[in-house]
Amino acid sequence: MIVELLLILVLLEIKHWYIDFVNQSQKEVDGKGIYGNADGLMHSIKHGVVTAVIMCFFVYDPIVAIIFGFIDFVLHYHIDYIKMHYGNRDITTKAFWAQLGLDQTAHQLTYIGLVYLLTL
Repeated sequence: MIVELLLILVLLEIKHWYIDFVNQSQKEVDGKGIYGNADGLMHSIKHGVVTAVIMCFFVYDPIVAIIFGFIDFVLHYHIDYIKMHYGNRDITTKAFWAQLGLDQTAHQLTYIGLVYLLTL
């Protein structure tokens, strides 16, 4: 069970890296600070869909996998919106890096929470 949970976390981490740092378009970045923007939503939808796909390999009910994906989508969207709407965008400042670190920590805590829910 522990190995399976760690594998899920590793897959979620790889997913996060790929979607946030490799696959994300500039339009998605720009749209994340405008609530309801289609491009910002698309970024978080990608996170939710891939999370659901990952979970399909580990849960027996596809509805449960979709719920996990939906939770990731909602949390990811709002974490990103808060960072982009209220945060500092000047990468030369200490505040920017502190806020980026907080944003990434919130995403990682989301994944830990999802894995915890699997244990219930």
